[in-house]
Amino acid sequence: MKAFLRSFTSLSLLSTSVLSFADEVVVPTVNKGDTAWVMISTILVILMIIPGLALFYGGMVRTKNMLSILMQVFVIFSMIAILWVAYGYSVAFTEGNAFFGGFSKAFLKGMTPDSLAATSSKGVAIPEYAYVAFQLTFAAITPAIIIGSFAERIKFSAVLLFTAIWFTFSYLPLAHMVWYWTGPDAYTDTSSAETATATAGFLFQKGALDFAGGSVVHINAGIAGLIGSLLIGKRLGYGREFLAPHSVTMTMIGASMLWIGWFGFNVGSNLQANGLATLVFINTLLAAAAATLSWMAAEWLMRGKPSMLGATSGAIAGLVAITPGCGWSGPMGAISLGLVSGGVCFWAVTMLKTKCQYDDSLDAFGVHGVGGILGALGTAVVANPALGGTGVWDYVANATAEYNFSAQFISQFWGVSVTVIWSAVVAYMAYKIADVIVGLRVSEEDEREGLDTTAHGETAYNI
Repeated sequence: MKAFLRSFTSLSLLSTSVLSFADEVVVPTVNKGDTAWVMISTILVILMIIPGLALFYGGMVRTKNMLSILMQVFVIFSMIAILWVAYGYSVAFTEGNAFFGGFSKAFLKGMTPDSLAATSSKGVAIPEYAYVAFQLTFAAITPAIIIGSFAERIKFSAVLLFTAIWFTFSYLPLAHMVWYWTGPDAYTDTSSAETATATAGFLFQKGALDFAGGSVVHINAGIAGLIGSLLIGKRLGYGREFLAPHSVTMTMIGASMLWIGWFGFNVGSNLQANGLATLVFINTLLAAAAATLSWMAAEWLMRGKPSMLGATSGAIAGLVAITPGCGWSGPMGAISLGLVSGGVCFWAVTMLKTKCQYDDSLDAFGVHGVGGILGALGTAVVANPALGGTGVWDYVANATAEYNFSAQFISQFWGVSVTVIWSAVVAYMAYKIADVIVGLRVSEEDEREGLDTTAHGETAYNI
């Protein structure tokens, strides 16, 4: 369970963990099936990014900017991969303070094939290299989502500079705040639990639940995208010309890859191939299906015709909304959350965007930001055992804790509020720094000609 998990202890440390109900040394079990599933999940999340997200976004821009989107996603993934192993993993997933980790594992220092990462089960671990690679993909997809808000008008150099700054000062601390803890083996009694929790991330201490990235990934990216769309300004012709997607076919293919890859994103976050993983699997499937139908119904009702673009957007909205609570919701809760998110996100990308007049080009904020907030707060509802949820596990009692909806909702609100404020502030500063150093927006001439040729000297289609 990713919200309750962190990598981070070596084999020697884990092997000396002692459970409260036994005096014998517990040697962590490393299951080949768990390890294989985490590596497969890593590959699935890479599929989400390249080519999934790239094609999903690329199909929605005009022909003259298709290649620029593919390039931005591809290079962001590559750059973050290197920054992640250089310092990102260490800052996010080692002990420091409540907001930042340290540099003890910078450049993967001290890590070997025998190093282990904790899971959500006592005495069960996976190889740390597998965990590093899995978390790398989350770090990479988050800034790649952001580019949907300012597509077709930003300098490539500004994208890279902004990404490096924002990744360092927004993604990493939020990942640390939400997901860093010492692992379940430290929770042997009340005293040890209090000691262990005191070293955890700020939002973990507040009790915020985020199984697979509702706050860390989606709200974080959505808010940064919104700030970018406001600072960079609208595309030329926005509101006057019909800026139609050049290939809804490409968008549908990309959305399908995203849906498939999301099983790695959500189910892989369990880090174990067990019964809970199957619950996450069916929740992910059902939420996306429900949101597809609700978005389509809302569009059909409001606009008279259901569109393929709307159906794909609905599926992504459902996947975003179920992400934070996928390990605590029951299947009917997942369907309910999907139905609500499809309608709410449709409203956000049509009525809200029109009313507020911001150019969130590919609806990164409308789908990921709004859907992530809805899902994070909705987790407090769907996790309730009285509504079919699993409740929250008490590692000291080794049983499900008594569920307090009000307290959990407040914890979720903490997670949403901190993420929104933190991401907005860091994003604003990162954009301003990039603007001063390289400039944010391309010239009017370059924008009219298209970024494929002006920024990269190539075209997506030779016809």
